Amino acid sequence: MLHAVAWTGAGRWAVQLLTWASTIATARILAPSDYGLIGMATVYLGLVALISELGLGQAAITLRELSSKHIAQLNSLCIIAGASLFVLSCSASVALGKFFHSPKLPAVVAVMSVTFLVSGAQVIPDALLQGDLRFKLLAWFDTTRAIIQAFTTVGLATLGFGYWSLAFGPLAAAVAGAVMAVIARPHSLARPKWREIKHALRFGRDVLSSRVAWYTYSNSDFLVAGRVLGQVPLGTYTIAWTIASTPVEKITNMMTRVTPAFFAAAQKDKMRLRGYLLGITQALSLLTFPACIGLALVADEFVLLVLGPKWIPATVPLQLLAICAALRSITTVLPNMLLAIRDSRFVMWNTALAAVVFPPAFYVGSRWGTSGIAWAWIVMYPIITAPYIWRTLSAIDLRTRTYLGAFLPALQTSAIMMVAVVAARLATPQAFPVAVRFTIAVAAGIAAYAAVLFFKERDRLRDVLTLIRGDGV
Repeated sequence: MLHAVAWTGAGRWAVQLLTWASTIATARILAPSDYGLIGMATVYLGLVALISELGLGQAAITLRELSSKHIAQLNSLCIIAGASLFVLSCSASVALGKFFHSPKLPAVVAVMSVTFLVSGAQVIPDALLQGDLRFKLLAWFDTTRAIIQAFTTVGLATLGFGYWSLAFGPLAAAVAGAVMAVIARPHSLARPKWREIKHALRFGRDVLSSRVAWYTYSNSDFLVAGRVLGQVPLGTYTIAWTIASTPVEKITNMMTRVTPAFFAAAQKDKMRLRGYLLGITQALSLLTFPACIGLALVADEFVLLVLGPKWIPATVPLQLLAICAALRSITTVLPNMLLAIRDSRFVMWNTALAAVVFPPAFYVGSRWGTSGIAWAWIVMYPIITAPYIWRTLSAIDLRTRTYLGAFLPALQTSAIMMVAVVAARLATPQAFPVAVRFTIAVAAGIAAYAAVLFFKERDRLRDVLTLIRGDGV
């Protein structure tokens, strides 16, 4: 598992550096309205992308009793679903344009829907590569996709393609990813037979329902912002969400990419699952807490320095969303563990509840603009996450006190980092340039966190590094 995380982490951080650079470069060229237009499209297209998988990728990983013949039938279903949803999206594009009052939206949706024609063929090969634990190869695939997307997006933006650069970048990356996965792990096709794969389809149904509900509540803030506040506030909120969530998502996605296969392999071993959960929780909190809290502390100077004055309205949403990102980072692994032990029905119903309560909360919050929508995340997310924690701890016989203790090192170290950043900001004269003040605050936070982490967790860090080096990762 450490091997897989190491390779996946290396790939994801290479991707992250490229994503940061391309996002900042593109944001300085394009206007908030461009991001708002693409945000309207992705609210719909992201949901359709989840549906196109039918939850069958997760089924191929978790249901280890599936034969090659069954996998071939699932592969055919994924390809059929991708083609069908491409046609559906093109048909729905005009209605989406009218809903968002945007005449440019239908063409954007039609072009970005081309990804469904190729992504359907990627679902099963990608799942099989995860099941084979070939995470080194998958890390190279992720990095290659990110390079293609970054260069395509920035290049087109520089050439004056405007919002089309944000549409063609992900499309190019999706095509490249599908081609690489199919070449690396091809699998045959077979006519789907319900009686033979009904167990996989039922499991996939629960997974699909959970993902659709998750997407509904996690993207309803963009829907509310676009519908109630308009295109420009949506663009501001989108860039705040992207900056606040991207670092955390790269870290958590590293874990969620790796853990399903390992959880599935240990689905009947509670002791092993407890060890996984505690180790992952402590590692995630140590990585994400300082990044999120530090970003919230210096968000005002970061926005002014990196994005420019036109993005100042994104400051407060960025601070709030960064705090919420810290909360989200430590809980994303819980649904994966429940799915691995085949408790898919609970995941489905709890996520469905979130899909019901979040949109009204965002609508109420929109009365206070984008900051109010961000506040809704802070209030609602802990409420909807509590059942996941209870169910997971009960399923693997883990005490709540033991689980909460995994957060203690990150909380203590982050508190000291906060004091250092605040002290540095108060001590730095306001007459100094923004770049200087920002650099001093960031340097103080990094130095304080690294020092405390080194002295308090030195033995643990040494053990991990020794294991990594010893295994040749």
